[in-house]
Amino acid sequence: MSAPVPDPLAGLFPGRHFISTVLDALETKTTMSGRLARRYLQRAAMAGVIIGLLYATHYAVVAAFASVEAAGTSLQPIGRMVGAVAFGWALVFIYYSRSELLTSNMMIVSIGAYHRRTGWGRALRLLGLCYLGNLVGGLFVAALVRFSTVVDGAALDQMVASVDHKLAYVSSGPAGWGDLLVRAVLCNFCINLAMLLVYNGLIKDDLTKALVMIVSVFIFAFLGLEHSVANTVLFSIVGLREGLDLGLAAGNVALALVGNFVGGGLLIGLYYAWVNDDSRWRRDA
Repeated sequence: MSAPVPDPLAGLFPGRHFISTVLDALETKTTMSGRLARRYLQRAAMAGVIIGLLYATHYAVVAAFASVEAAGTSLQPIGRMVGAVAFGWALVFIYYSRSELLTSNMMIVSIGAYHRRTGWGRALRLLGLCYLGNLVGGLFVAALVRFSTVVDGAALDQMVASVDHKLAYVSSGPAGWGDLLVRAVLCNFCINLAMLLVYNGLIKDDLTKALVMIVSVFIFAFLGLEHSVANTVLFSIVGLREGLDLGLAAGNVALALVGNFVGGGLLIGLYYAWVNDDSRWRRDA
């Protein structure tokens, strides 16, 4: 029996396994968002619930450390690190529960559109349904929190302060808009860089995959980057408890959505689809 002939393009286009995996995932997501739209919304809602619970935990951890002083200094900086690690598990839970998160789907539909496996109309439908489901899940958590004492006290104070900070990006004019946009680009670049590593087939064990996802979310949470779904859920929780300027909140989410798409859809999705496109090379071979 003759040995298999090695593919001469394997070294030139090492990301083809990643692209193949993403396109397979896209086919499933497109089918679900079409004929099984209700089931798809349920999977997206579960991602919103996970984001809500873990994001609330993040702020509770920060508040717990901030209430402790050592040598006359607050431990809040340590709390921000520990809280960011705790929030990092959100992406792990979403991935392994097969829930649907808008920001990682931005990368997937962009790759599918590049390879003509989906049109932008169907891609926008998928993203729209996913965001709607994420919002419903976030509102569910917000309603539960509204009628409980889960985030009362210092944790709620931390969440309110964070909302004020996020809304200030919008109210401060073009300089704030630019700052928010850059933070949103970097946020989803980190998230989808992690998903690239998870999907590319080089990481075989689940522990390393989990660590990759935790680190990516840690970076975004610790640096204060802007995630459209996390912001939506945070605004829902605080808005039902304390009230909210809906115009500023909508402006924040809109800018975050644009930045997230640039970071995940363009800088990861379209970029890696293009650099791993071997179609011209195979035609010329």
